[in-house]
Formats: sequence, C-alpha cells, structure tokens
Amino acid sequence: MSFGTVEGEPGAAVEALTVAEIDGHPFGAVRFTGQRWALPDVRLLSPILPSKVVGVGRNYVDHAAEHGAEVPKEPLLFLKPSTAVIGHHDLIRLPVQSDRVEHEAELAVVIGAPGARRVDRDGARAAIFGYTCGNDVTARDLQRHDGQWTRGKGFDSFCPLGPWIATDVDVSDVEVRCEVNEEVRQLGRTKDMVFDVPTLVSYVSHVMTLLPGDVILTGTPAGVSPLTSGDTVTVSVEGIGVLANRVAALD
Repeated sequence: MSFGTVEGEPGAAVEALTVAEIDGHPFGAVRFTGQRWALPDVRLLSPILPSKVVGVGRNYVDHAAEHGAEVPKEPLLFLKPSTAVIGHHDLIRLPVQSDRVEHEAELAVVIGAPGARRVDRDGARAAIFGYTCGNDVTARDLQRHDGQWTRGKGFDSFCPLGPWIATDVDVSDVEVRCEVNEEVRQLGRTKDMVFDVPTLVSYVSHVMTLLPGDVILTGTPAGVSPLTSGDTVTVSVEGIGVLANRVAALD
C-alpha cells in the first residue's frame, strides 16, 4: 500500500490517467519513487486513514426539516471511529442490530496542517489539505433509540471515503449528489450549508486539535433513504469525483 498522485489532463478518460507513487506520505514536501501505473490497474483504497472523523449534524436546512429537527445555532458535532473508514468499491456491511441503515452524501474535508488548534477562518483555510467524497452511513433506528449517535454511526464500514483527495478545488458552491442503483436520492449544493467549511474547521479546532489526515464530514442535504443488501450507492461531489460502494448483509 502506498500514496500516489493521479496524473493526466483535466477531463481525460480514466484509461488515460496514471498514478505516480509517493515516497512516504503526502503531508509536507512530496517526493516520488519513480514508479507509475495506469489508473485502471490500481486498486484505490480509502485515500486517508484519519486519527478521527468529525461529523456535523443538521448542516443543511432541508435535511433538518426532513427529520423534524431544528437547525442548530452552532455546529452539532459527533465522532465516527477510524475503523468505520472504507474506500471506493469496498462493501458497506449492514449490521444485524439495525433494520434501517441510510446513506448520507457529504463533502469531506481533509486536514493537512500539523496540529491545527484554535485557528481562525484564515488559519482554517491554511489547515486544509484537500477534499474528498464521504458517505456518513447511519443506522437511523439505533441513532433514534440510543439518544446519542455513536453506535448508529460507528459500525465498521459506515464511513466510505474516496475515490481520492482533490487539492485544488473551490468547494464554496459545488453539487453534492447521491444515487442508489442509479436513482437520484440526494441533490444539494454546498452553498446551502448552514455553516461553511472555514467556519466548521475553525469551530472543531477550538474543541480538539486537528491532525494531518483528519476528516471533517460537512453534513448532508435532504433525501436520505434506506439501503438494502445488493444496492449500489454512489456519492459524487462536483469537481472531486465519484465514490461507489455496494451494500451487503453482514456475514
């Protein structure tokens, strides 16, 4: 396993892209090993394994409304364990404890700064390494039953991330889409977030130190719906890419 950089002309077909292997990690001065492969020949794992994944609840007005909940006056935070993280084309496993597992398509922020703590909005922007697609998979029945969110959002495979990290994209107004079996279930734009990305990064950094590779899930638009075994769920964020995962019952 290793990190790599996707190379090729913007808009080029996947078959025309290559992956250049990075020597070590991508945080800091990047050195390449000289190894290159065609992108179709590479298995894409989760682009990062964070020390923590910080979720943000009810950050779109329409999503709060579909659950009959108020929009929070400040960001509503929760944590997902790093063991929930999977990558592009990995399986989302439905736990036997839940009868209603739902998708939540999200823009995911990847931190690059070494120890972002109590930063302002400008510091927040400087702390960001890039962005990827995220799926905050949630056992909705358990979330409601428990009254807090750790179990409902913390199962193994409940945090797909990928397919890669885009480091040069303006995410202030991009489309966030979710399709299940090619049917559009969620469609929103990041400009409609209650709290924008710099606000979220700054807010979280005043609670906990953010480390390189940490991920902040920025909330989901309306349209969350159940997943069943055999489904294929895709999350796409404009300017970043498409994250696809099949759904299967837990063995």
